[in-house]
Amino acid sequence: MIQDALDAFAQIFTPPFRDVLIKSLALTIAILVIAWFGLDRLLVYFIGFGPSWLSTILAILAGLGLFVGLAFLVAPITSLTAGFFLDNIALLVEREIYPSGPLGRPIAVGAAALYALRFALLSILVNLVALMLLLAPGVNVFAFLAANGYLLGREYFELAAMRYRAFEEARAMRRHFDFQVFMGGLIIAGFVAVPVLNLCTPLFATAFMTRLHKRLATVGPAPSLT
Repeated sequence: MIQDALDAFAQIFTPPFRDVLIKSLALTIAILVIAWFGLDRLLVYFIGFGPSWLSTILAILAGLGLFVGLAFLVAPITSLTAGFFLDNIALLVEREIYPSGPLGRPIAVGAAALYALRFALLSILVNLVALMLLLAPGVNVFAFLAANGYLLGREYFELAAMRYRAFEEARAMRRHFDFQVFMGGLIIAGFVAVPVLNLCTPLFATAFMTRLHKRLATVGPAPSLT
């Protein structure tokens, strides 16, 4: 598993992965710029009343709040935009590790969009938990790793598995290898905790879980749906 993670980390810096990352970050920046100007105009409209000194203070506070809020949304929006490219990432990984083996089926557009939204919401949840931990130093960091290890492992493993099997079969396989998937999720949770590098989380997690799924698919009997 450690080797799978190291191989996935190395692969995210290869040209095909960099292309996906650049596209994701470009879309993210475009969304944030549009959101900034839109919200800024809205705030100017609402704080344009009252004494000029009060309007100035409110404008400064609103600008700072807007900056912090949009900075917080960088990782979730990157997850959302990258979510539409994860099938391509999984295909690149499959071709590298099994060049002559069967390749997975692309996930339907509607399902891919749903997964992209789920990844974005999950990223928001992860960042909120991290923020609460910063505000509450007494909270055990292991609780953060455990909770997010479970969530991230589950989502990304099922995405990799669904390229080869139906949703229920993918979920049954994830439950069958619950411990291995959880341990993989812990590695992803640790990756998320590194600032700036966490923008690459969708690419790393997809490459990592695609490898893990391929390896587990060759171990033991197929999991039962019951």
